[in-house]
This record gives sequence, C-alpha cells and structure tokens, in this order.
Amino acid sequence: MLYTLTGFTQDMGFRVFGFECVGKDRVRTDYRVRADLALVRRYGIRVQELPLLCRGILDRRNESEEQRTFTYTEADMSVHADDCAARSAAARKRKAPHRPPPGQSAGAGWRSPRT
Repeated sequence: MLYTLTGFTQDMGFRVFGFECVGKDRVRTDYRVRADLALVRRYGIRVQELPLLCRGILDRRNESEEQRTFTYTEADMSVHADDCAARSAAARKRKAPHRPPPGQSAGAGWRSPRT
C-alpha cells in the first residue's frame, strides 16, 4: 500500500496527520494518525520525524481492518527512542580514525625525505 501525507491539523495537545491510500482497485481511502505532542517532547522525538513515524503505524496495520483512525502510542514512542539511543551508542563506540602523531604528515612512511 502507498500512503501519501495530505497534511496535518492541531487538535488540543495532539498533532493529527492525514494520509491518503490508493488501493489496488484505485480507490482512495483517508486515514488519520494522532500523536501526543507532550509525549513526543518527553521522548525527545523531533516533530519533523512524526509524519514518517505515523506512516509506519499505517504500514504495520492489517489490510483487512476497517479502522481509519490510529494513535501513535507512548509504547511506540518508547521503542523509537530506545532504537535511537542504541544507534547513537553504537556510533560513539565505533573506533576513531587513526591520526598520525603531531609533526608527522600522512604518508611520511613511504615518501622520500626532503633535503
């Protein structure tokens, strides 16, 4: 299924994203996904990431469901925050690139000395 973001609205403390799905039979169906902005801030999720995260809710839904309104839950936010923290820790853990000692230029081992 292909979901296209059609826009968003603000509903109290929620951001409600609208998506449109074009089915195999070319029928267009509207979906809504709500995200609590207070929880988004608590889990350190950037607002720019929300449309993609909300579309993920639609991607995981069962196609036989008739439900058209969903909520990006606190459990989903927690999983996303944990994934981001794990990726960040892995990036910090990577070995730093080797740098030559001060005063020695890169490639000095194979270059002939200057006279």
